[in-house]
Amino acid sequence: MPKIKLPTKSPHIDMTPMVDLFSVVLTFLMLTATMRPTEPAPIDTPASISEKKTPDANIMTLVLSKDDRVFLNFDNGPDTILKFRYKVLALMGSRYNIEFTPAELTKFEKYSASLGVPILKMKEFLAIKDPKQMSAFQAGIPIDSTDNQLAMWILFTRQVNPNVQACIKGDTKTGYPIVKKVFKILQDYKVKQFNLVTSLEATKINLAEIQK
Repeated sequence: MPKIKLPTKSPHIDMTPMVDLFSVVLTFLMLTATMRPTEPAPIDTPASISEKKTPDANIMTLVLSKDDRVFLNFDNGPDTILKFRYKVLALMGSRYNIEFTPAELTKFEKYSASLGVPILKMKEFLAIKDPKQMSAFQAGIPIDSTDNQLAMWILFTRQVNPNVQACIKGDTKTGYPIVKKVFKILQDYKVKQFNLVTSLEATKINLAEIQK
């Protein structure tokens, strides 16, 4: 008796729902994401074998460029309602008799890149609408003995956030005198421990030894 062969059909996969879902997710990310400002100076960090990761919050990073400019960046705290950046700039304004508006303080709070703007130029900097013009104000934070603004930034940052940890991110070509000055400022304000930001050194593989 001959066998009855059932008709075979190739399976059909409808990708329409997946494409629709992908489009919705992509649109959501594009509308909610914020562009990270470009750093004011490129930093070529030295290499090391340390794999210790930088914490996600409570960080104060001092950036030293190869042309000896000093920049500072610190986060807004583990919870944005703490408004650390907002409070620190308000204290800097009080110290230098500059009254920042709530809008200026909020803009500073949301600016996530390193800053090397002298405090007397900060209001002009915060008034800029074109990000391309911001680099002209990044002359570096003054650290002279007559006007040590970096020391005031460190002082107020630690007052607002006692748990902040200091990190130093320097270029391989940064001059030793500027590094020594920054170390001295940190020590003067009781910052005895800090992390050095480095790049992970590439691992060298000896193929001859592996093949043996």
